[in-house]
This record gives sequence, structure tokens and C-alpha cells, in this order.
Amino acid sequence: MPVTKDSITTADGSCAVTVATPEGTGPWPAVVMYPDAGGPRQTFDDMAARLAALGYVVLVPDIYYRQAGWAPFDMATAFSDESERGRLFGLMRTVTQDVMVTDAGAFFDYLAARPDVTGDKFGTTGYCMGGRTSFIIAGKLPDRVAAAMSFHGGGLVTDTDDSPHLRADQISAVVYVGAASNDASFTAEQGEILGRALTDAGVEHTVEFYPAAHGFAVPDNAGAYDEATAQRHWDAMERVFGAALK
Repeated sequence: MPVTKDSITTADGSCAVTVATPEGTGPWPAVVMYPDAGGPRQTFDDMAARLAALGYVVLVPDIYYRQAGWAPFDMATAFSDESERGRLFGLMRTVTQDVMVTDAGAFFDYLAARPDVTGDKFGTTGYCMGGRTSFIIAGKLPDRVAAAMSFHGGGLVTDTDDSPHLRADQISAVVYVGAASNDASFTAEQGEILGRALTDAGVEHTVEFYPAAHGFAVPDNAGAYDEATAQRHWDAMERVFGAALK
């Protein structure tokens, strides 16, 4: 699938993006794919191309573009190396909910202006921190999101006043959460809380736990990637986006 690089002007600067498109002339529905805490890298270019092959324009943003000159991570050592782990968590803290919303609006405007994109509502999907972002955007920009998917996403339910699950009643998108088993960032108990919130809000949703570790869907997540479980996540995206966007 064609994969190109571009940049999007936001309220805070210029965000580098990867855009993958299907073969042909389109137009096609569009999806924003949020990377995990490791940020955009070749793995996500490849994943965007794979999703594009299912018939979508797929945008992967540089979630850390405000931090000029940030260095990419080697995911084999990003969590085991103490200094790299500290750097990663420092970058993660810069991506606040307000930042997510500001950027998402710019991404959606960019996609809506492309001649190869159809429709005025979009899909979102994400991994780890990006899974949380995908879910938050569905509650913060409900008029622009038709389907929101989260894979091994953490922090969907917290004890803070801005916990993402508390905005369930604002969501108009179809929601799919594919969680990792034994994941401290999203426990079975939190899954039940999220499911109840979405049910009470009348949101069409699925919350399910996959028998794999946090990071199961991203190929360069050393020690966590699980090919069979990753295929299950691709099947879920094909099914959910196919029903909600096409």
C-alpha cells in the first residue's frame, strides 16, 4: 500500500504524520491510528499499510512533536533501561487530554480535506497509551468519531475526576476494547466498570480480554507480541470498522 509522509499544522506547531492509502483512487473512509508510548516508528508505518489494505486511509501521528528533536526508542530496551524508561515516561506525561483533543481536531480536519477521504466521521484506534487516546477522543469529540478501538490500552478507568470512562455518556461511536490479561494498567475489575458505564450510556460496545500480555498487537514489542492474538485484533478492526465506517 502507498505510504507517504506529510505534516499537519496544529494550534501548537507542525505535526509529522504517516499516511497510508489503499491502491486505487478512492475515496475511502479514514482512521487515525495512535501509536503506543514508544511513538511513531517503522512498525506503525507497516501496521498502517496493513489497515489501509482493508480499504481505509490511515493516519499515524507523531504524538511527541511538541518535544523538538526527541529521539526514537528501541522498544527492546525502552522499559528495561532506566534512563530510557524515565525519558519515555517523561514524554508520555506531555500528552495530556487537552493535547489529545487539540491534535485530533487538526487530524480530522486534514483527513476531511483530502479528496481521497469520504465521510465526515472517522475511526480511531490505538495501542497502550494510544488506546487510551482513541477512547478519550470518542468522548471529547463525539460528532467526529464513528468507531473507537483500543488495544492493550491503559488508564481507561481511574479514580480521578477526568477518568475517561466518566465521559461514556458523551460517546456516540461504537467502542471496542481489546485488553491484555493480567495488565495492571487495565484490570478485569476496571473492565467491568467500563462495561457498565458504556451499557448505562447506551453505547454499542465490546470489552474483552485477550489471553496475551500488554503489547500483544505491536510486532516490535519484544517479549509481548503474540502473532495469533495480533491476528485476532486485525480481525476485530476489519469487523468493527467495516460495519461502522463503510
